Amino acid sequence: MSREIKDRTILDKFAEDFVNVVQKHTKYIIVSGFVVIAHGRSRGTEDIDMIIERIDKNIFTKIHHELETAGFECIQSKDPEVIYNDYLKDNLSVRYIKKGILLPEMELKLAKDRLDDYQIETRKKLPLTGLDFYFSSIEMNIAFKEELLKSKKDIEDAQHLRAIYTDSLDEEEIEKIKHEIRRTIL
Repeated sequence: MSREIKDRTILDKFAEDFVNVVQKHTKYIIVSGFVVIAHGRSRGTEDIDMIIERIDKNIFTKIHHELETAGFECIQSKDPEVIYNDYLKDNLSVRYIKKGILLPEMELKLAKDRLDDYQIETRKKLPLTGLDFYFSSIEMNIAFKEELLKSKKDIEDAQHLRAIYTDSLDEEEIEKIKHEIRRTIL
């Protein structure tokens, strides 16, 4: 199943423009709500969540300047040193928007622990989305939504993904990830 350009949403295009910059410099994954939206679930969201590998300030500065050139701006600061030292280095996320347009926004954070590293190691392109992005695995998304997040919306998201991937889910992987969530986060 592939999408034609005419089927692209504002979120798709925003994410594509952002990914095109980031992927030149580091590995990334798209996680959380946008994963289910990209799989056809109707769900309101104004942000996309991205985790990137832990990188040093110099690489981040290159990414930041290239994002600015591509028409993005960071809400927290224009100074890449401030963004890196005061936010990213301390495991806090930052938000980027298209210049002068408040929504949508990209919430960007560095990988902070083994689970984030594992998500990046096991990242996948998900053909059913029609998007040429790396996402965290379906099993990872289900495990996080069922084990950690647990809101009504997250449980419904997990059910949506389970319905789409019912014949290909690795339940052992989901349980392994849930165990790691309990061990690492909870």
